[in-house]
Amino acid sequence: MNNPVFSFSYVIATVIALLATFNLHAKEFVVSYDGFYDRLKVVNKGDFQFAQVNFYITDIATNDECLIESGRIITEREEFALNYTEHAQLLLPYDKQLDTNKAVVVIEPQNKNHDCQLKLQIEAREFSNSNLNKHQLYQLDQEFDDLLSDLSGFFISKLMSFLLPEQKGVVLTFSSPVTIADPAFSCQDAICHVSVTDEWEDDKFAFDITTPLLKVTPWIAK
Repeated sequence: MNNPVFSFSYVIATVIALLATFNLHAKEFVVSYDGFYDRLKVVNKGDFQFAQVNFYITDIATNDECLIESGRIITEREEFALNYTEHAQLLLPYDKQLDTNKAVVVIEPQNKNHDCQLKLQIEAREFSNSNLNKHQLYQLDQEFDDLLSDLSGFFISKLMSFLLPEQKGVVLTFSSPVTIADPAFSCQDAICHVSVTDEWEDDKFAFDITTPLLKVTPWIAK
């Protein structure tokens, strides 16, 4: 039985039920669509310009990408092609009807020896080098914090907030190693941890970084 895990599972596992998964046979990874729909609904109900939830398939033992040979979305009466990227990211529709019809997502990995799992990741969309100023990094940091709280649900975020992880800022991943002479940045190779403070809210100071920015994720301290 495949058990989905999350990049911040120490929080989500205590807050939301794990997506139900099972094997049709050894080659296939299968997961219910309703878990995806619930998370996509949180994002769509929120006021997020940048923050989003992405879904990936990774190998349980190594955390490497479970590259996808083929995929489909199946209901009792219909079948649809599954869209995905070369990096095993699932591009799922936000579709109430699929949720109502109890759809399942069926994936055949390229490597038959992989024991695949689902990974949920909060990331930024449409965030590039042109957005690297203090104001927009502050906005993104706030959106990450809000989305993590929304995914955690009312009980944890409001009544048991001490269970939430401490978000210290954002993590920037570049295409190649960078060196940034700013005390807010702690960079190692191509990854920079950025401490975002409240003073950045109205500060339009831009960081002149030409190395292409690949992705932005929350910096979770614990």
